Amino acid sequence: MEQVQEFQTISDIRNRTKKLLESLVKGLYERKTAIDLSLLTAIAGESIFLLGPPGVGKSLIARRLKYAFANGTSFEYLMSKFSTPDEIFGPISIKKLKEEDKYERLTENYLPGANIVFLDEIWKAGPAIQNSLLTILNEKIYRNGDEELMVKIRGIITASNELPPRNKSLEPIWDRFLVRLEIGNIRQFRNFLEMIVSTDDVYEDNIPVEVKLKEEELNIISELIDAVEVPAEVLNTIQLVNYKIEAYNNQPNNADKPIHIYDRRWKKIVRLLRTSAFLNERNKVDLMDCFLMEHCLWNHPEHKEVIREILVDSIKKHGYSLAINLNNLKKEVLDFEKDVENETQVKNILTENQILPISEKYYRLQNAASVINAELITIDQYRKLKTNEDFVINFYDEAKNLIKKIRTRLGVKENTIVVSLNGEVFHFELEAKQRERTEVIYKKAHPIVQKYWDERLERLNHYIIEQRKKIANNTPSELNNIKDNLFVNAEFAKVVEANLEEVKKALDNLSLRLEKLQYAYANISV
Repeated sequence: MEQVQEFQTISDIRNRTKKLLESLVKGLYERKTAIDLSLLTAIAGESIFLLGPPGVGKSLIARRLKYAFANGTSFEYLMSKFSTPDEIFGPISIKKLKEEDKYERLTENYLPGANIVFLDEIWKAGPAIQNSLLTILNEKIYRNGDEELMVKIRGIITASNELPPRNKSLEPIWDRFLVRLEIGNIRQFRNFLEMIVSTDDVYEDNIPVEVKLKEEELNIISELIDAVEVPAEVLNTIQLVNYKIEAYNNQPNNADKPIHIYDRRWKKIVRLLRTSAFLNERNKVDLMDCFLMEHCLWNHPEHKEVIREILVDSIKKHGYSLAINLNNLKKEVLDFEKDVENETQVKNILTENQILPISEKYYRLQNAASVINAELITIDQYRKLKTNEDFVINFYDEAKNLIKKIRTRLGVKENTIVVSLNGEVFHFELEAKQRERTEVIYKKAHPIVQKYWDERLERLNHYIIEQRKKIANNTPSELNNIKDNLFVNAEFAKVVEANLEEVKKALDNLSLRLEKLQYAYANISV
């Protein structure tokens, strides 16, 4: 254990990992995520599947990755339906077969002897190759004749331009590929131009020797990864994600393409999160690491958006915060507002007539049809009428046909008009209904009551100030440097910080409500 602690102290693993990632991606365009995840999975001892068309740099990523390891060796092979185990795992040793009657392969320059393995068009591999790969992926063991050979493969990168056909024989090996990533053509035009004119040798080993990972270091790192803590908020998040995926699968419209995640995959995911935490020089996993799950949980590309939404929602629910009793504070502010309202407001219920429009355009006149053979006027013309001046306006029948134009003015009585026709004057009421309206009269509170309110306000404001100080001085340590995660986009930090930010906003809103409340009761003049 002393050796482990010493290595952790002198190695500066985060800085070394950062330099490794920067060196590995040098000369590559829009491949940072692929490089980051490839190195992460290799150090975790896991595998990654790259989905993309030919010519987008899938094999190049594997060739670059081997340079991260001291004395790194790689094995690369393009699968076809004619590929044989000899081509992947090595030819049969004729000498062993003749002299010792043993069936044994010469594996040194083949897959079992490599650190980094790249297998292109993986779904074209035959059953014999797939079965051997399953054992390597599961147990890091290759059965060579009657012996079990412990392989030193750090990372297996597989690739294809398609997903595995819906064939149960391919499900076991598909499930072994922990990280799945889509890779396409370079999207940004500037990057595309720089790539096609660049003369850099992207196959050159430009990794500084001092940051390369040695075999003995990787063994110690593996022990340290196992010791990384997985705290309750991360376990709760994983449990919620699992529950939400099951709920998604239970929806009838998702029955044809469910998201299957088996127990083994969850265990491997936790090791990947631990690896991320360790390489970021933390002794426990945090919620930012959890976003790596978006690359581990999809079975079809159409699942990716669903998985991201599930992750964002789950991580928000278990985000870091502080023990601040906002509900009690909100209740106190609400009770205070009600007390002020009850003491300073007198409410009278008034009854008034409200004109009923026939449509957006017309009002109806009561008892007008028998007098002027019309009963509708337009709302626009009514609003222009005055009590001291006549206007000629249009009158319509029920079918909204224009009947006549008559000199009219606004009546003194509410909701009435005065019509002058053939030397006679007629008064008509507009069709209306009664409605209740609340009239509020404000009164100044007694000085003793107002003094009590001032004291109450001061106490609540003091509490809010103290909570702000508590947030400033006791921000959860997990939020420190969360934007510096080597493997997760810094934009996700907003999700992790959401709980605490919501608490801050809630305190600001309550402070503003108190400020408005004080202004309201202190500035009543009567």
